[in-house]
Amino acid sequence: MNYNFQFNVVWRNFDALLEGAWLTFQLGVFAFTAGLFVGLICAALKTYGPWPVRLLVNVYVVFITNTPALIQIYFLYFGLPDLGIRWSNEACVLIGLTLNAGAYLTMILRAGFLSVRTAEMEAGETLGMSLIQRIRYIVVPHIAKSIYPALANFFIVILVMGTSVGALIGVDELTGQAINLSSVNYRWLEYFTVTAGLYVVLTFVASLGLALVGRWAFRVRARIF
Repeated sequence: MNYNFQFNVVWRNFDALLEGAWLTFQLGVFAFTAGLFVGLICAALKTYGPWPVRLLVNVYVVFITNTPALIQIYFLYFGLPDLGIRWSNEACVLIGLTLNAGAYLTMILRAGFLSVRTAEMEAGETLGMSLIQRIRYIVVPHIAKSIYPALANFFIVILVMGTSVGALIGVDELTGQAINLSSVNYRWLEYFTVTAGLYVVLTFVASLGLALVGRWAFRVRARIF
C-alpha cells in the first residue's frame, strides 16, 4: 500500500472542524437538558399519574425506544413539510434527539422514582407537602445520587455520539463538517482520523465535566471514561 498521508490539508481547515465540534457539543447539551426535563415529567406521570396518563406515557416511550432516532429525525425533516410544518435542519435534529432522550430518560428516571422508600414519601405527605414538592425535595435529590452515573453515561454515549445523525440532513456538526471538507479534496482517511480524535476529546471533556459536577453537587463518584 502506497498511501501518502497529507494531514496538512486537514490542519488548514481545522477551524471548521472545531466549529463543528462546538455545534456537536451544543446540540448534545441542549437535547440532553430538554430530554431530562421531558423524562422527569414523564417518569413522574408514569409513577404517580392516573392510568390514562400512564398509558399515554407508555405509548410515547414504546414508540420512541423501538424506532431509530434517524427515522424520527427524518419524520420531522421530510415528513412534516407534507403537513405544512417546516423547521430548520438544526431544529429537527434538536427536537428529534430531545424526544428520543426523553423516552429513554423516562425509564432511567422512573427506576430512580421507584427506588425512593415509601416511608420518605409518606413523611413528606405528613408534613403537608404537595406531590410536586415531594418530587422536588425528596425524589429528585435521591435519584440524582442513585442514577447520576447512568445519566452521565447516557449523555456521553447516546447524545454526544448521536448528534452525528445530523450530518445526514445537512447539519454542519462535527461529522457533517468532516464530510463537507473531505468531499472537496477526497482526503477521507485524514479527515475522519482527526474527526475521530476530536470525538475522543469531546467525550473526555464531557466525562470530566460530568464527573466534577457529580462530585460537587451530588457527592457522586462518577468515573471519567
